[in-house]
Amino acid sequence: MDSINRVLQRIDAIEQRFKRTSQTDKGFASLLSRTEQTDKPSVAGSDTGEIAKIIHVAARKYDVDPKLAIAVAKTESNMTADAVSSTGAVGVMQLMPETARAMGVRNIYDPRENIDGGVKYLKQMLTTFNGDIEKSVAAYNAGPTAVTKYNGVPPYSETQAYVGKVLALYS
Repeated sequence: MDSINRVLQRIDAIEQRFKRTSQTDKGFASLLSRTEQTDKPSVAGSDTGEIAKIIHVAARKYDVDPKLAIAVAKTESNMTADAVSSTGAVGVMQLMPETARAMGVRNIYDPRENIDGGVKYLKQMLTTFNGDIEKSVAAYNAGPTAVTKYNGVPPYSETQAYVGKVLALYS
């Protein structure tokens, strides 16, 4: 009889936990619905002010001019955490999965990790191209091999437009 009471108490505790979880899920669904109705990204930490703060922290960490990192983020995704391109680039910094892995990003969809990996990659490009911002930004978009091959911004219209937009925002 004692063991039956313990089992019933456990069942009651599980039911109570389920009810709390269910209410939380409903609250989350309601919040998600309101977020979608306002056309704001539903990913935590994706509002522009919060994104800018995260970028500033990563820029300080990697010794990158925060204005340059923000110009890249704005050009890549308009600072939107849940952006996904048709080519598979993800997040604020529009990281490709293989680039994210190379930068140590475990969750490409997490805005903090995405930004950290993107700014780290930008720093890597700045180091590779001896601080040449134009080449570094081109390499961020087209890859360092293309920039090395053409000894500058590759003759790809997308990359040329990208570099122009980043540099305009940066200045």
